[in-house]
Amino acid sequence: MLTSASMRRRLPVSLGVLGVLIAILCLAGVVVALLALRAGLDDKDGGNRIVYGLTLNPSGFDPHIHISNELGIPFYSIYDTLIYRHPQTMDFVPGLAERWEMAPDGLSWTFALRRDVTFHDGTPFNAQAVAANLDRITNPELASGKALALLGPYTGYTVVDDFTITLHLSEPYAPLLDGLSQVYLGMASPAALREYSKNTYQWHQVGTGPYRLEEIVPGDRIILRRNPEYAWGPVFYAEATDQSVDTVEFRFYTDPATRSLALESDAVQMIGELLPTDVELLLGNTQLRVLRVPIPGLPQQFFFNTKRAPTDELAVRQALLYATNRTEIVDAVFQGQSPVAHGPLTATTPFYDPAVEALYPFDPTFAQSLLLGAGYGDSDNDGIWDRDGEPLRLTMIFPSWNQTPEVAQLIQSEWRDIGIEVELIRVPDFPTLRSYALEGDFHLIAFYDFGVEASLLNQFYMTGGANNWSGFSDSELDGWLHEAVRQVDAGTRAALYSSVQQRIMEQAVVLPIREYVNLNGTTARLDGVIFSAQGWWPLLRNLQLRP
Repeated sequence: MLTSASMRRRLPVSLGVLGVLIAILCLAGVVVALLALRAGLDDKDGGNRIVYGLTLNPSGFDPHIHISNELGIPFYSIYDTLIYRHPQTMDFVPGLAERWEMAPDGLSWTFALRRDVTFHDGTPFNAQAVAANLDRITNPELASGKALALLGPYTGYTVVDDFTITLHLSEPYAPLLDGLSQVYLGMASPAALREYSKNTYQWHQVGTGPYRLEEIVPGDRIILRRNPEYAWGPVFYAEATDQSVDTVEFRFYTDPATRSLALESDAVQMIGELLPTDVELLLGNTQLRVLRVPIPGLPQQFFFNTKRAPTDELAVRQALLYATNRTEIVDAVFQGQSPVAHGPLTATTPFYDPAVEALYPFDPTFAQSLLLGAGYGDSDNDGIWDRDGEPLRLTMIFPSWNQTPEVAQLIQSEWRDIGIEVELIRVPDFPTLRSYALEGDFHLIAFYDFGVEASLLNQFYMTGGANNWSGFSDSELDGWLHEAVRQVDAGTRAALYSSVQQRIMEQAVVLPIREYVNLNGTTARLDGVIFSAQGWWPLLRNLQLRP
């Protein structure tokens, strides 16, 4: 038990300890304040900074493995590619390769590489680096989703010298150059590929591009910093200035309704895939800009199942095309922000044939006459046409994104007016959509893809194509598609793809709805907003942020 004297003796000690604790806490507060100040100075010293809103959180971020168009928005600026497509002309221009040449037999391409390029980690870029990337992409253990497919009939390479490499093919393949211009075949540092595993490299990506990856926090943010040593970009990259964007922080806005709000509140300075209904309101705000960027490739569309009755009949498929008022649908759902689609390619895709625009004008009366010719009629006066006692009922499968549900509902209403009943099945994700496609349990299914190369059609319309969800098979069409990728002459390819587009629409394999247009919003202070030839990927190097 303590006496009062002992308590008095202890009191100064307690006060001493308390004083030390207070001093420590004060010092800690000063340190925290200094750190905060330092962080603020770092932000200031980091130069111009913007927040860019991403609209999809991909399942993975490694371009060699994953397939999302969205991942190219940040990573197109981390990686350089051997060649580029010019955003305005669509011509191929030098990238990491200064020159390239196809062998007379079309079975190899030789690339002369730049000699002044280094990766962000200091590793020199050379032919061995290209070889390391090709070895990684073609390794079955990597399970590449898109990059490997872009190489086509690639069989291997020969390193000619430190700055020359030859790629070998089993047959001529004109789309190779387009594949090499895409972010999925961006050149990664061999040192980084050795240091990290297949699964961990995506968090530590190292390229040669105008921006370096600083941080990825899954589901939260991706931060890029401008590469001050970058001096080897393609001809369409701008020179750096005091107003160039030094830091880009990507944040995720997967809910479409939040995108325009984030833009208006200046939480983001740039974001894509705005809702068409929001665009009209944003156009009245002088502090903001809206950019409509057409996306080449396939339109937003529905494939007919040509293996399941009654859409296995040409007359029925043609009737459904005539029965669809695409102009009304596009105006209602997309507020006139997108053009109506008429064929299997969009009008901004090379080798598009405008002749398809004359096919299948909206004509519900003619649609009914086609159904009458196929033996349909309303025998029981219930408003639904039937044949041999079987009502004309169809099943339509579609995902939840890009206003496809609204499109499906309007199609359902239009077809109901002429006696066709449609069951709508909305799926939550791509794996579920694909499972329906593989099972063939549908009459129509929504699916589309993007790309500058018309050879994108091969996987959707060739017999046995990876995404031939319609089940359509035509040997002559197969021949045209195969020959079109073997030919490098533009005139020859154009003629072949014209025949392809005409045949697909004559056979009513697909119901095109609208050409995809990405509605991007930016602050009015952001200049130099240009997108890659593919339409999705911004040229961060060209952005200029005014005070």
